[in-house]
Amino acid sequence: MAELIAKFEALGLSADKAKEAAGNKKLAPTLDSLIASTGQAEFTKPTGMLIYSLATTAAKDKTPHADYIARAIVAGRIASTEQLSAATKFCAKNDPSAEEAAFNEACGVGIVVSDEAIATSVKGAIDSFKENLVKERYRALGKVLGAVKKLPELRWADSGKVKADFDAQTLALLGPKDERDTPAAAKAAAAATAAPKVAVASSTTETSKWKPASLESMLASGDISRLHKPGENPQIKPELTKAHLAATKGSVITRFPPEPNGYLHIGHAKAINVNFGYAKTHDGICNLRYDDTNPEAEEQEYVDSILETIRWLGFEPHGVFYSSDYFHQLFDLAVKLTEKGLAYVCHCNGAEIKAQRGGDERGPRYACKHRDRPVAESLAEFQKMKEGRYASGEAILRMKMDIHSDNNMMWDTVAYRILYASHHRTGTEWCIYPTYDFTHCLCDSFENITHSLCTSEFFMSRESYYWLCDAVEVYKPVQWEYGRLNVTKTLLSKRKLLELRDNGFVRALDDPRLFTLPALRRRGVPALAINAFVRELGVSTSDAVIDVVRLDNHIRDCLGEIAPRIMAATHPLRVVLENLPEDHFEEVKLSFKPNDESFGTYTVPFTRVLYIDSSDFREIDSADYYRLAPNKSVGLQGVSRAITCTKVVRNADGSIAELVCRYEADSAHAKPKTFIQWVADCPKLGSPVRLDEVRVYNPLFKHDNPKDSSEVPGGWLSDVAPDSLVVVKGAVAEVGLWDWIKSYAATEAGRKELDKHNVENIRFQFKRIGYFALDKDTVLTAADIENAQFGSAKLIMNRIVTLKEDPKKD
Repeated sequence: MAELIAKFEALGLSADKAKEAAGNKKLAPTLDSLIASTGQAEFTKPTGMLIYSLATTAAKDKTPHADYIARAIVAGRIASTEQLSAATKFCAKNDPSAEEAAFNEACGVGIVVSDEAIATSVKGAIDSFKENLVKERYRALGKVLGAVKKLPELRWADSGKVKADFDAQTLALLGPKDERDTPAAAKAAAAATAAPKVAVASSTTETSKWKPASLESMLASGDISRLHKPGENPQIKPELTKAHLAATKGSVITRFPPEPNGYLHIGHAKAINVNFGYAKTHDGICNLRYDDTNPEAEEQEYVDSILETIRWLGFEPHGVFYSSDYFHQLFDLAVKLTEKGLAYVCHCNGAEIKAQRGGDERGPRYACKHRDRPVAESLAEFQKMKEGRYASGEAILRMKMDIHSDNNMMWDTVAYRILYASHHRTGTEWCIYPTYDFTHCLCDSFENITHSLCTSEFFMSRESYYWLCDAVEVYKPVQWEYGRLNVTKTLLSKRKLLELRDNGFVRALDDPRLFTLPALRRRGVPALAINAFVRELGVSTSDAVIDVVRLDNHIRDCLGEIAPRIMAATHPLRVVLENLPEDHFEEVKLSFKPNDESFGTYTVPFTRVLYIDSSDFREIDSADYYRLAPNKSVGLQGVSRAITCTKVVRNADGSIAELVCRYEADSAHAKPKTFIQWVADCPKLGSPVRLDEVRVYNPLFKHDNPKDSSEVPGGWLSDVAPDSLVVVKGAVAEVGLWDWIKSYAATEAGRKELDKHNVENIRFQFKRIGYFALDKDTVLTAADIENAQFGSAKLIMNRIVTLKEDPKKD
């Protein structure tokens, strides 16, 4: 191991990366062999990285003539990732030693694109997008850069020089980034209108003020920007390519293939953006296909939720399919595979199959005793399985693959098993069901998928995917893996989520503390913010664990643009203005969003008695504290005069009952340094609006990775934070809350969502407290909205996210 690590470090890999590569049973021997084939022990970093990249590809696909390509890299003939991609593609069909001139031409060997040619081509591309660039500025760069990278004349250009020239030319055109390129800046650009601005129900339409990262920018760089074109992937028979292209007309077709056995989570948001986004940016189509091959775990609730969630994120499947649509075709191909001697019925139990796989404790790997049974016998046994003549677990159909392979996915994987369970679509028609490993690639083939995009845990499955398609002689799509997304302070495993629910740590799988997409939606997180988060990360081949703070920042940026501001007090403290008459009443005009007239205005009462949040009062003052304290003045938001605390009234137990304050009517009184929120006590106008509950959500786990036994020796369940949910009773808000709800309900989109009781789009910024949204436990009818604060509504608020911390807020 130490020798391998040293060799890999000589390529330019970091110590950690070299150690990881040396421990990879498939990658390590491939990379070691390629290094040996070059006859060198030391490499420049660019050369070493290309050899490492070649090894990762060769380990997956068994790239032919990889040694030749490695030597071409060392010789300087292959000097870029684009050339490397072309080289592996050429060698998949040709012998480069026999066709060296063709290899050189296909890979751009010896072609040098001058700096002048780069500048001219980049300028031409920028000019073609100039009108949109000037309008959208830096938000449009991703799409333009993607177009530049696709220019045929720049195919063999130095990518670093292309990017540098692109940056220089766009800077010359647009100038440095300024207030127009930040979400907060766009306020000045919004046209003022008389009607209040209401966020649309889906929250997936980009506003003129806040632009998340685009799909184009997400997919503009890395390996995903260099994938094959439809029809370029080799097939076992040429006629398969012809039939595929005739059916697809050369269009890109992708699919999103979830199992309907749970809610989608934040990692799926990336998968949805990748699959639907790749199709969209290549003028193709993306299907939704439910991988419904396990009737014991699937439920119609999850089927419905998956489609609704995809639409909530702003995507629409071209077609909706199920693996169960193909059960008869799959069975026929299983029979064909068996007839070819490439599948057999096995009666081994789980322990026996595990023993066959070998290992340090079990000895050498060996074949199942049923592997060489006669074809006719396996066919007869498979028919018995189909007819229900075996109990579950007594027989399986296994594919006869390659038990000597280094890839465990080739060790005679199971194709069919017996399950006596009612299927959500086919009922009890079948008692045998195909496995994922048998179903997935064949369904991709049936649907003419051009790019089977999946996360990196399926890396080892690529070989078996291709093997099966070739074995039954059907069109073979290309599988390409990208890194999966995880975030800190949560878990995404369906099994662990169920364990959290079943042990009472969370209420349901859409509990807002979880990171399932229905849970995030219920908390009030906009779909736009989730899309912005995953698109900003881009697409790489490495798994990523992202600090949840980055997601929170996107949520704040989005809510900062779409959420109205109102005053509220989660822990109200009564204030009596002693020098105002008992019946004092005036109206104060406020804006739902200061400095943005498009959100509209509303009025609230101002009376002798009002409520402030208890966090805005402190009995012991200090020099760095600017809010209310005894004998100290503070401003009230929207009110022209300050108040000064003159007395603290206490309850019998010593707690504060109310504050007595003086309203500073004298205009000569010093202007306060801080203005706090307040809510008037005015029953005739329904003020305050009393909130039944405010649910304050904090991270569910105490540590970033609750599965890390070194930090959480008691097991992940012991890491659940006791304060992950704090329920606050008695909170109050101003009457502007109802004005906003009414304006939302008056829109067509709002009515549609409220008819389905989707209330999470009714969001607010409680000034100086945080962002909040109505929870689905809210009781809110059309009559309640009509009667507003005098109805029987039961309002429950979820805290979506805190405000950005301001060190000077005290």
